[in-house]
Amino acid sequence: MENQASSKNIMLNYGFVLGILSILTSVTSYALGMHLDRDWRFGLLGFILMVIIVSMGIKKFKVENQNLLSFGQAVKVGIGVSIVSAVLVTIYNLIFMNFIEPDFMNQLLQVEKAKWIEAEMSSEQMEGAEKMFNLFSGPAISSAAAIIASAFLGFVISAIAGAIMKRTEEEGY
Repeated sequence: MENQASSKNIMLNYGFVLGILSILTSVTSYALGMHLDRDWRFGLLGFILMVIIVSMGIKKFKVENQNLLSFGQAVKVGIGVSIVSAVLVTIYNLIFMNFIEPDFMNQLLQVEKAKWIEAEMSSEQMEGAEKMFNLFSGPAISSAAAIIASAFLGFVISAIAGAIMKRTEEEGY
């Protein structure tokens, strides 16, 4: 494989596309007033977009690499696309929570408290849940968790796509 394609450009380009599409999904959710609901349809849409864009990035790498793709290359490209996307979305989320909707976390906490009351949690349980909410809603921890979760999901998606699309010189054309 002396003429190996550049995975860096593919990771950046497809990661940017996935990031922008993910941000548009969030903006749509906000515009529709559904940003506090955590509607499963937006989660499913985000997952489907991730599967499609990560797979397209891996496929692009394979095409540019003389139709050759190792499992490791697929995983590398997939995780790279996922991390680039996650960084863009994290930047957007920080802008959203600090400038667009500075009271977002308080609003989200109120929605969660209503769910806890509905679930008949005790006051001690609600106090503990609120402490955990506050701990994990800080910008550093939530940003790191989002990037790690995206990298893990990107790994799973790219491992499956890589296993399907893998083609080495030994296997022939």
